Amino acid sequence: MPEPPAVPPDTRDWTFVITEGCGECGFTPQPPETTGDRLRATIPLWRRALASGSARQRPAPAVWSAVEYGCHVRDTCRLFRDRLALMLAADDPEFANWDQDVTALEDGYVHQDPAVVAEALAAEAQATAAAFDAIVPGQWHRTGRRSNGSVFTVGTFAVYFLHDIEHHVHDVAGR
Repeated sequence: MPEPPAVPPDTRDWTFVITEGCGECGFTPQPPETTGDRLRATIPLWRRALASGSARQRPAPAVWSAVEYGCHVRDTCRLFRDRLALMLAADDPEFANWDQDVTALEDGYVHQDPAVVAEALAAEAQATAAAFDAIVPGQWHRTGRRSNGSVFTVGTFAVYFLHDIEHHVHDVAGR
């Protein structure tokens, strides 16, 4: 199978979704304590999208397929769980940069097995949901930051993370 064209990087700063929500996907910020439940609610949707006969097909040459989005969501869960642990263990840590587009190419997202991705995504989502469920009230205000200067509390980090996951459910819904 020939390599599909590269997907153009999305360079928007999505931090606005923390307070404004997202008109593109319909995301509405909710209390961060709901993150675990909302994340778990996406698992059946991902299983369905990845079980589709078209899971490997891109809807357009430069738009990820469901399997590529599923790999990204799987890896996003893992990355954000690691960053959450860092925020809870260290004072105001700076997160290492992550280039999702480089990861997609280096890890061959387009060639991964949708059934394997579905199982791994579900496991990573369950583990990440449990990590957010374990937050105690005094921890929601701990901070961490990206190298571009964006500062998050654990609470705003939870909302930002959840938008990414729910937005990608929107991206693959109805294919």
